[in-house]
Amino acid sequence: MADPIRVLLVDDHQVVRRGLRTFLEIQDDIEVVGEAGDGAEGVARTEELRPDVVLMDIKMPGTDGIEALRKLREQDNPAKVLIVTSFTEQRTVVPALRAGASGYVYKDIDPEALADAIRSVHAGHVLLQPEVAQALLAQDDQASGQGRGTSLTDREREVLALIADGRSNREIARALVLSEKTVKTHVSNILMKLDLADRTQAALWAVRNGVTR
Repeated sequence: MADPIRVLLVDDHQVVRRGLRTFLEIQDDIEVVGEAGDGAEGVARTEELRPDVVLMDIKMPGTDGIEALRKLREQDNPAKVLIVTSFTEQRTVVPALRAGASGYVYKDIDPEALADAIRSVHAGHVLLQPEVAQALLAQDDQASGQGRGTSLTDREREVLALIADGRSNREIARALVLSEKTVKTHVSNILMKLDLADRTQAALWAVRNGVTR
């Protein structure tokens, strides 16, 4: 049996953390390894506990979720961050995704859907609602990676299209009959050639430039 997905809860409301913990602890494949009440503590606990997935609120006193995300990326922490927010405004969600979140869900999400979202980001998927993906594309006034798609090999373009389709490295390996290690190398090359920071940016670049299946 596979090891459970290790989850850290970061939210300034104890009642929210308690509710999340109560539900997640009954999942056989998910283990809550800790909690934090603000972004700064969340960063410290993520470094200490090394969770697989962090459930992160956006609006918190002191260091908010977006700043915490940036700090984790600066530290090259491998944890996937899933934003759990009550704020539906694109002006709060979009910066979080730009900062490196793997996706977001709302606090009124169905519990089973939340568990599925955790499993999805852990597997390498990017969770983007269509309206937020469009907002990211519309607001993307940076030229990062633009015009550099011609430097990609045919295989790298195939991998990029599958990233845009939300596939994990394992799923890409199966689809293209490659080893997972080879796929990781292709992903690294794609990010380097396009001067992108992560898979979310790669997926958006692919959609914007028509590299899709």
